[in-house]
Amino acid sequence: MTVPILQSLIADRWVGTQASSLLRSAIDGSAVAHTHAETLDFAQALHHARTVGVPALLKLDFQQRAGLLKALAAYLLERKEALYALSRHTGATRADSWIDIEGGAGTLFAYASVGAGDLPSGNVVHEGPAMPLGKTGVFAGTHILVPRRGVAVHINAFNFPIWGLLEKFAPSFLACMPCIGKPATATSYLTEAVVRMIHDSGLLPPGSLQLVIGGTGDLLDRLTEPDVVTFTGSADTAARLRVHPNLVARSIPFNAEADSLNCAVLAPEVGPDDEAFDLFVKEVAREMTAKAGQKCTAIRRAIVPRRHLDAVAERLAARLAKTVVGDPAVEGVKMGALASRAQQADVAERVALLSRGNEVVFGAGTGAAFSPVGDGVAEGAFFSPTLLLCRDGWANGAVHDVEAFGPVSTLMPYDELDEAVALAARGRGSLVSTLVTTRPQVAAYVVPQMAAMHGRVHILDPQAAPESTGHGSPLPQLKHGGPGRAGGGEELGGVRAVKHYLQRAAVQGSPTMLAAVTGEYVRGAAVQESELHPFRKWYDDLAIGDSLLTHRRTVSEADIVAFGGISGDYFYMHFDEIAAKESPFGKRIAHGYFVLSAAAGLFVSPSPGPVLANYGLDTLRFVKPVGIGDTIRARLTCKRKTDKPPRKGQPPQGVVAWDVQVTNQDDELVASYDILTLVLKRPGEGA
Repeated sequence: MTVPILQSLIADRWVGTQASSLLRSAIDGSAVAHTHAETLDFAQALHHARTVGVPALLKLDFQQRAGLLKALAAYLLERKEALYALSRHTGATRADSWIDIEGGAGTLFAYASVGAGDLPSGNVVHEGPAMPLGKTGVFAGTHILVPRRGVAVHINAFNFPIWGLLEKFAPSFLACMPCIGKPATATSYLTEAVVRMIHDSGLLPPGSLQLVIGGTGDLLDRLTEPDVVTFTGSADTAARLRVHPNLVARSIPFNAEADSLNCAVLAPEVGPDDEAFDLFVKEVAREMTAKAGQKCTAIRRAIVPRRHLDAVAERLAARLAKTVVGDPAVEGVKMGALASRAQQADVAERVALLSRGNEVVFGAGTGAAFSPVGDGVAEGAFFSPTLLLCRDGWANGAVHDVEAFGPVSTLMPYDELDEAVALAARGRGSLVSTLVTTRPQVAAYVVPQMAAMHGRVHILDPQAAPESTGHGSPLPQLKHGGPGRAGGGEELGGVRAVKHYLQRAAVQGSPTMLAAVTGEYVRGAAVQESELHPFRKWYDDLAIGDSLLTHRRTVSEADIVAFGGISGDYFYMHFDEIAAKESPFGKRIAHGYFVLSAAAGLFVSPSPGPVLANYGLDTLRFVKPVGIGDTIRARLTCKRKTDKPPRKGQPPQGVVAWDVQVTNQDDELVASYDILTLVLKRPGEGA
């Protein structure tokens, strides 16, 4: 059978016809693919991204790019089985591959949701509110986020060939940055397969995504100030890339997510007879064997009360002994191989270093037989799950410095809880830590301390266990990254990740000018008033700044009594004349929610029309009390419009945020908030 030659995707053309390095299956050593020998033209790749990719992405807005991410996720899931078949050669079981393949598609879905729910129509994000910078309100300032108009270079590790690419691609694409992905060579055949699917889909604008098989050559030397570099891999490589002369000279943002010596701590109140004890053992064993321990988030150090050290060691060894290792195609196999024979040799070397002065409780070095199941596995890259025991975590520094990037973890004891926190910190910065406890007060004491040196703290107790995604599962909604050795960067985290790829700028000017720039009404800006009520306008016809100043209403004692009767709110400030006089307000005041209701009565247009529903309030503040006899009015202004993609069975519509200012007879602000409404588009538009 002819061994395929992997190709790079440069300037929307596949490059590579001459064979170079042979990549072998981690399962049986059979040939999977060759890398290509051709030298890539990175000047061409960057020129294409800047002159084709950036303009093509700028023609779309956040909402439209979010829609493409959603469509792409669905497209890949329809073709996932081809990826699963190829993923087996990386040594991954079906469960391991699920994290990589469907986890990658799930990340696309997650960022599609972020774009649809948290980002505006257009390509400017307003980080408001605007703030007055003068005495009369005619000069103000605010912040905006805009596309950098550069290129994102993503350098990925070998352990998650698909998820690693997509979890970086999703937020950068959403932020309007074309991407150049560079996977680790050992498993690049799987990345090439998914990029080929993406390219064949035709869903992405030209220049959105390029792929580099092999080395990066002079790519980093050619980057300029608007560009961004992200890296996932070893801490040593991250340290070298961080000080690349061109990145330093041009202040090019560099985000690293590096392998780290993550830990799990068993709280002192948890004993061998407790459910939480078994949760701890299960979590450590799972993190050792999932992906054969080849996860940047895997538990490398298990820190337990000294009195339970032997009990934990015994239960962990028993659990690991039940783990069937071998060809993932064989029924019953729970752990596959390392990604390559080179990785197998590297892990063996590091286990030898960790074994010095420590005990090997289970696995490599114990003399026990290790026989992976399956045909041809003798040529594979299998490694036995290995549990070491360090009885003095202060005397043996290797356990906090040396990482065996495989199914390897080290147990160590502590006597006091503060010692456990200190041992955890000796990893010099980690991506994630787990605390297994049953006492909230223990979590309240430990977590703030561990958070200083860990990017994520996972608290595991019997209540959370049924739904917990686990120690080693970064989620698109939460930050992925960590301080110190872990790289000091941040990935994922919902809209936060998108903002990493945008440029923040302060803008100063009149409110009218700021409104024009941000695409949002800024208080003090010019408004447009007309005889047609804003609620009578279709979404398409509404303009930012369309406004209505209502008639007035005087608040009476009868209003307060009636509202109290309807709501059941008889708080003394509304009904007790004597107590109210002794309060800071000096008088009875109306319910805040009555003020909101009365304001709605002033500005709502009651007849059926384009406004479908009010589904929320944002930024609500009761600024000044409203007393009996005060007269209020409201100003309703179209603040922001966010287009919504059409949904099956629903009429075309968008979301409109309305700025509401309620004032009293002295034109003093008494209540301030945004109302969110669904508004129909003009019939025939957007269908």
